Amino acid sequence: MSRLFRLWFGLSLPVDRRTYLLNGAALMALKYAGDVTSVKLATGRFWSPIDYVNPLISLRLQVMQAAPEWLWLFMAAWALPFLWVGVSMTLRRLLDARRTPWLFLLFFVPVANWILMAALCLLPSRREEPLDVEDAHDTTRMRAALQGVAAGVAIGAVSLALHVLLFKAYNAAVFLGTPFTMGAAAGYLYNRGGEKPRTAPLGALTVIIGAMATLLFALEGAVCIAMALPVALPLGMLGAKVGQLIARERRESTPAAAALLLLVLPFAGAVEARMQRPPLREVLTSVEIDAPPQAVWPRVLGFADIDAPPQWFFRLGIAYPVRARLSGSGVGAVRRCEFSTGAFVEPITAWDEPRLLAFDVAEQPPPMHEWSPYRRVHAQHLLDTLQSRRGEFRLVALSGGRTRLEGRTFYTLAMEPQQYWSFWSDLLIHRIHQRVLEHIAAEVSSRN
Repeated sequence: MSRLFRLWFGLSLPVDRRTYLLNGAALMALKYAGDVTSVKLATGRFWSPIDYVNPLISLRLQVMQAAPEWLWLFMAAWALPFLWVGVSMTLRRLLDARRTPWLFLLFFVPVANWILMAALCLLPSRREEPLDVEDAHDTTRMRAALQGVAAGVAIGAVSLALHVLLFKAYNAAVFLGTPFTMGAAAGYLYNRGGEKPRTAPLGALTVIIGAMATLLFALEGAVCIAMALPVALPLGMLGAKVGQLIARERRESTPAAAALLLLVLPFAGAVEARMQRPPLREVLTSVEIDAPPQAVWPRVLGFADIDAPPQWFFRLGIAYPVRARLSGSGVGAVRRCEFSTGAFVEPITAWDEPRLLAFDVAEQPPPMHEWSPYRRVHAQHLLDTLQSRRGEFRLVALSGGRTRLEGRTFYTLAMEPQQYWSFWSDLLIHRIHQRVLEHIAAEVSSRN
């Protein structure tokens, strides 16, 4: 049992193709049994083996739609040891077959990971070829790097589980503290046995692997990961250099205090998120129309299908408007503005024909469909971080029988740092306004 534990969780025992195949199959069966049992107990539904191993064609994540939050937390914790075993054994199998060890990164890429594992079950061992001194140093450095990356990714997983899945808080500790801490852990462990080169890139690599793991486990999509990386990568690199400095000092560390801080910070962040409400933001966009307000007003109430193709950024999965319909008249009527991801339900709160139409937002669809190999991504921020609160159209009469049509959206964004994420949300809402206002202007012009 001791040797089996060292085989799975260590980095020294060699792994040939037979060991890789047998242990991999056994561990996959064990993980499948644990996942299927927990899903069955929580939802009463069953994952077939085909659904489980082939996410591109499966409906397996649809089973999780009604699952309680504890199930996501359990499955994330259950997956971590298997993730480490898979990475460590894949690395040693690559070394055993004398292939570049950096191929282990493919373990985090959906579909490519299955191809890699199948190939490693077939490639013969080439350990009879002696390693020269340079290769030995490279192998030692690779193992130290893997230890650092594994620790950093584990910290990221714990942070994600506590902040996002449990507390549902996208605060500064998630986007700023987590990548920095991941990089610091990687830099420290990498340099603990002696200072090594390329520590800062290792910090960036740790953040990238952590991001790829969220893609692998369907916790994030590719677009949101790409938007977060410009902030996370520099912080991971800076954290790695700090970890290198700590390792260089060679002073006694206190792991218990570090672990306590890692647990206290998410709780403190959750308390901060509850006490500090996100500010109400306003986005204003306007267009001038060569027609009087009386001619524009009916198109504001509802407009036909927008035939213009969506701009390139909308094709990344971001929600864009398609059409609008009005039921009733005056205050209390309900306007439905249909987007590519669903419909906004907008009860009318102000009706001043032909000058002002204002409404609240009673229901709203997800702000985007994530790019992912999975059919459903369990990204909490798609549910409750960006909330439209109300909106309005103002029609201002101009000289010469013209109209300035103004569209306003009032919304809250519960994501930190606000300065970074609000730049993107303001920009995208402005583009949504433009698509609607320009369509209304074109409709009015075609009828005059």
